[in-house]
Amino acid sequence: MITSRDRILTTHVGSLPRNDVLSELLVDREEGKPVDEKNMSAEMDKAVQQIVEHQAKAGIDVGNDGEQQRVGFQTYVPQRMSGFAGESKRRRGRDFEEFPELVDLFVRRFPKRSRMQNAPEARGELHYLDISAITAEIERLRRSVNAVGAFVETFMTAPSPGIVSTTMLNAYYDSQEAYLMAIAREMHNEYLAIHRAGFVLQIDSPDLAMDRSMFYRDASDAQFVAAIEMHVAAVNKAIEGIPSDRVRLHCCWGNWDGPHIHDVALDLILPVLYKANVGALSIELANPRHQHEIAALRRNPLPPHMLLIPGVIDTTTNIVEHPEVVARFVPGIYIKGLGTALIAAVVIGFINGTLGFFLKIVTFPLTILTFGMFWLLINALMLKLASLFVPGMEVRGLWPAFIGGVILSLLNMGVRQLLER
Repeated sequence: MITSRDRILTTHVGSLPRNDVLSELLVDREEGKPVDEKNMSAEMDKAVQQIVEHQAKAGIDVGNDGEQQRVGFQTYVPQRMSGFAGESKRRRGRDFEEFPELVDLFVRRFPKRSRMQNAPEARGELHYLDISAITAEIERLRRSVNAVGAFVETFMTAPSPGIVSTTMLNAYYDSQEAYLMAIAREMHNEYLAIHRAGFVLQIDSPDLAMDRSMFYRDASDAQFVAAIEMHVAAVNKAIEGIPSDRVRLHCCWGNWDGPHIHDVALDLILPVLYKANVGALSIELANPRHQHEIAALRRNPLPPHMLLIPGVIDTTTNIVEHPEVVARFVPGIYIKGLGTALIAAVVIGFINGTLGFFLKIVTFPLTILTFGMFWLLINALMLKLASLFVPGMEVRGLWPAFIGGVILSLLNMGVRQLLER
């Protein structure tokens, strides 16, 4: 998986708007209505090409097909597996029950949509039919990416066993765990096809957060944590044989523009998310209900092998975030402009020459014992202290302060050597 080095690479969650013609064709096919497959293929070709072009124009580095070829991010699964029939009775989120006007709003906004609440249920043993559908998706995306010359890396999404199990409900297996593992066994075929195509596999797993207020709404926090541990175990089973650095896991609370007052706290689920054998974790952090939870990542640091893909733009509002708002999501040192930098330099110099000088004398024995490393910590503290007095300067996090302190020490050494010459 390509990582950000010279600059922060941009990507997105996966699903992008489909045009009206394609949307209607996809819904008609899901409902069992006759569809002209040649026309469907042509519309998919056009839609994928356009969405790849749009992403390239917008500056997306790691992109996909926008899920243009699927009726929904998870409800397409019964079209590729046997064992599903009838209709599930999926519960709505608590938001929709406490605020019923939300349902009316969505019905007016999306008069034709995929079967999110009444998808088929599992009534027999599940079997993934063949990989022809996912292969066609892969080849269509590959053609468009090559034609446009887009992306430094390409990803493709697939739903987690967990979200499949809580959308297409179980009416056959003896337990939820048995059902999850059966889905994991069969979805492995799709995951492996995506990996073998050379794409990064993204597992869409809103069940790990969103289903706290839906499928597991009557459970206690402890019961929910136990349940999603089982969901993560199913993910790990399904991706066996795929290197972890070729898989990213997306977790969210659902992207509807409702109040989200019953969302589970990130602190509760992070330790479970870290058990997934994946190389990157994508979390929806631009949601106003969860913007503060960047702090949860400081309290529960990422494992060394895992990258963070933070969502920093909210897709449920027409307001375009100012770049400075987006920048504040990223841990590090933030300085508004040249004027702020000059003021910061003066303040840092004053603090270093007064308080810093005193601290270095007092802590000299510690500095000797740590071979000079304690000076770096003092510089980090001076940097953090300066940010409290300089408007437009922020030092977010211990590591950015420490690294800034190291840089400050090196600059001081360089300046002293120049002056001595």
